[in-house]
Amino acid sequence: MRFVVTAGPTREAIDPVRFISNRSSGKMGYAIAEAALAHGDEVTLISGPASIAPPRGAKFISITTSDELYDAVHRAVRACDVLVMCAAVSDYKPAASAPQKMMKRNAPFALRLIATRDILTSLPREQRRYLVVGFAAETHDLETNARLKLMKKNCDLIIANDVSGKDSGMESDENEVEIFFRNGEMKKISRAPKKNIARELVKIISKMLEKSLTKKS
Repeated sequence: MRFVVTAGPTREAIDPVRFISNRSSGKMGYAIAEAALAHGDEVTLISGPASIAPPRGAKFISITTSDELYDAVHRAVRACDVLVMCAAVSDYKPAASAPQKMMKRNAPFALRLIATRDILTSLPREQRRYLVVGFAAETHDLETNARLKLMKKNCDLIIANDVSGKDSGMESDENEVEIFFRNGEMKKISRAPKKNIARELVKIISKMLEKSLTKKS
């Protein structure tokens, strides 16, 4: 199978030295890429800024902004079987980026933001030849929000995790996730190292893909 995995944060420039970003470390996405490689799959890893070395054997594509990620994903899905959108993409970006460092002033400062493009909803909805796995990092109403995103973003399954605490999810080596499927089913993976969770996710995704290929044939 051919996996495309996105990982890490994006950065949206305010000026040459400042940017908007988030707490994503990239650990979950990198673990999924590593697990897919161990499973014998081909992997393209598209990553925002992260302090982790890419797993050996993966085709690595480095991006910084949400626009760069958008373009890289649309190129990569032309030849993939599974897209795993694990990257934490900025929802907003500055309406304009200053060409030079802005000097500090002793006055209130307002930054105008505009929405970034939604990569998942931009993907084809009909006759898609690859599975789409979304991620939902939530601080409240996890199941409700995840199921809404599953349908709105037209994913085949969505993996949700609670990031309201400091001991799991973003920046942590551990995680616990709930997986929601389009048929209404749900599966929970209890707290464990992200590498262990990644192996379970790859098994689940692989079985789903095999079933979909069997139905098509």
